[in-house]
Amino acid sequence: MSQNIEVIGNIKRIEATKEVGANNFKTREVVVTTEEQYPQTLSIQFVQDKTSLLDNFQPNQKVKITVNLKGRENTKDGKTSVFNTIQGWKIEGVS
Repeated sequence: MSQNIEVIGNIKRIEATKEVGANNFKTREVVVTTEEQYPQTLSIQFVQDKTSLLDNFQPNQKVKITVNLKGRENTKDGKTSVFNTIQGWKIEGVS
């Protein structure tokens, strides 16, 4: 997916950085609620060096986050499931 997708909303909470796996893969999630007729609450994941981008932000702050949509299939016991992730790579405050 080559287009930039932007999410604008208020930070509800920022999770602590987690390290998983033998390679210490880092992830950190921010939960944002959009401001529209039907507000959406979204969990956006930042990974590796992008996790530190969340250090300068606080709950209740209005932000614009540029994201990519990630998806993968997983087959277990003959059943295939699809998992989607909203992955952030840029965040900035909005006045």
